[in-house]
Amino acid sequence: MMMKVVLQEESLWEGLQTEERLLGLAEKLEVVRLLVAAGVRRLQLGGFANPRSVPQAANTDALASLVRQQYPELLCSALVYNEKGLERAQLSGLQRVTVFVPVSDTDSRHFGGRPVDRYLESATRLISSAVRAGVSVQAGIRSAFGCMYEGEIPTAHLVETAGHLAEAGATGINLADTAGLAHPRQIRDLVGTFHAAFPDLELALHLHDTRGLGLVNIYAGYEAGVRVFDVAAGGLGSCIFVKGAPGNVATEDAVYLFEGMGVDTGIDVGALCQAVTTLETLLERQLSGRICRSLTASSGSMTGTPDEPSA
Repeated sequence: MMMKVVLQEESLWEGLQTEERLLGLAEKLEVVRLLVAAGVRRLQLGGFANPRSVPQAANTDALASLVRQQYPELLCSALVYNEKGLERAQLSGLQRVTVFVPVSDTDSRHFGGRPVDRYLESATRLISSAVRAGVSVQAGIRSAFGCMYEGEIPTAHLVETAGHLAEAGATGINLADTAGLAHPRQIRDLVGTFHAAFPDLELALHLHDTRGLGLVNIYAGYEAGVRVFDVAAGGLGSCIFVKGAPGNVATEDAVYLFEGMGVDTGIDVGALCQAVTTLETLLERQLSGRICRSLTASSGSMTGTPDEPSA
């Protein structure tokens, strides 16, 4: 039996957060259409954040409502940060949300404006509220593989944090390499620890390609038993800590990796490249993913006139 993995598409939220070009509702719906046509079945649609702080969040409510109506087979989710965001998610028809928490105090104060223990308390209350309302929650841990401010995070602290999230009702834990510091051995070790500590929870990895190790770390995670990975079409996104560095692992690159290993993603890489091309047209720049460019170049070399060989 062919092994399978789930690739959760993040291009419409984390991928777009730092983009100056704001995509309209119709443009986002077209990207969704192309992603669905390519075989994407799990999609992070956006975040219920204040549009004044995150302008790309402005049409999340309408997008979520329309996508849920048009594609009921999709497992759609969005990030929520507080009770108001959870209420908006419910009104939009979402039955799944994501709640991320930091694990370093410096990170928590810098991005969340409060100490890490207070952030965790607020997040666990939010998760409990969602579960009581019949909404499933994937809980994420920021900088699980190292913090740019505080360095390596003790494994015991990560496990303790995840325990609080699970106790609140989260059905899955997402370990995020927010700063792009992870390496394969670290991936294997931490995944092994989490599988042992939380055997009944779905474990996902959110890996960044900041230092070029994104795909290598995905492979290490797969070998360690992870079957759910966050990705973004075209590698859309950036690293908040390293200016100019890529962020998310490109969906098409991950699909190509798994196809080569005989692992089913359910995604057609050729069709996915149409979504990547559309995103590049909308954003008026080339994205960092490699496989679509490679496939285009290979196709051109097969149909075009070969050049004279060099000496």
